[in-house]
Amino acid sequence: MAQLHSFAVPDFHLPFGNSKHPQAARANTEATSWVLHHELVTHAAEEFSGIGCGHLAGRVSGDVPYDRILLLAEWMAWSFVLDDQHDHLIRTGQVAAWRPVIGAITEYLETGKAGDASARQNPLVAGFMDLCDRILAGMSQGTAARYRTHVPLMLGSLDQEAGNRRAAERPALQDYILMRRHSSQILPMMDMVEAGLGIDLPQHIHDLPEFRAVVDSALDVISWGNDVFSLPKEYSCGDNNNLVSLVATWEGRSLPDAVQAVEVRIQARIEEYLKSERRLLRLLEARPDTDPSVRTAVTRCVRSYQDWIIGADLWQRYECTRYSDERFAAGLESAYTRPDLISVA
Repeated sequence: MAQLHSFAVPDFHLPFGNSKHPQAARANTEATSWVLHHELVTHAAEEFSGIGCGHLAGRVSGDVPYDRILLLAEWMAWSFVLDDQHDHLIRTGQVAAWRPVIGAITEYLETGKAGDASARQNPLVAGFMDLCDRILAGMSQGTAARYRTHVPLMLGSLDQEAGNRRAAERPALQDYILMRRHSSQILPMMDMVEAGLGIDLPQHIHDLPEFRAVVDSALDVISWGNDVFSLPKEYSCGDNNNLVSLVATWEGRSLPDAVQAVEVRIQARIEEYLKSERRLLRLLEARPDTDPSVRTAVTRCVRSYQDWIIGADLWQRYECTRYSDERFAAGLESAYTRPDLISVA
């Protein structure tokens, strides 16, 4: 395996502007309080706050009311705990304990019920129930349907990650790229942002290959960039769910060379994103049956994806301590991880 002797995150030259909601810091504080209230985190609250969920929410939400910023920050906080607790179960060989918790979450999403009382008492389940009710209450029928589709895909991708870490062979690059679009956990958050912005595109627009190309390229740019930021941690703990590590393996590169290769991929994917944007907008302009309000909504949606691309990068570089924390870089578990969290169920 290639060695990680030195490491610096390159500048990905993202051609977008970004502004942050003026109350992002407040949202970060309140999202941390929400996590503590639900006992998802019971210690090391300062370290958890350093993730900066409110700052990320404030960078990707555009001009929405504060309550939408806070709700997104709380969902992001829940998602980080979910990811870290899943990592804990993989490390300790207890992935089977995941099933009742995820089963209860999925059942609640589908039916509004969450299994037996013990499952509902788990902080991950109780936190999801609180968030899900408020999220769906602010969504149109179409956006809610997409959210209900994206959450199970996100949860399933975590199972895929666990399988990859147990497998004798590393996943193929394209298989990983497809999985990463869901394990990034971004799609449900994009649904939330679109609802907050009042964007309600009909499903046939979302189903257009040209629209899917925009979404997929945006997800790839964000996810691949995150893999570069998180490389020290994932390399140190032997987690093969990282594009840089996989490029190093499958292309026979050193890790520094693989970082450069992924940087080149990201720059090429940004160009593809921009071309996909133009192709989509030209398509809608050329179709006389497209309602002008739909074209306006698509333009706003595309602008939101740009906010995601640049906002996630700026957050990771300047407002999130997660990727610079010594424990994280050493491949250790997060200081706030609760070893007993899943066993509560």
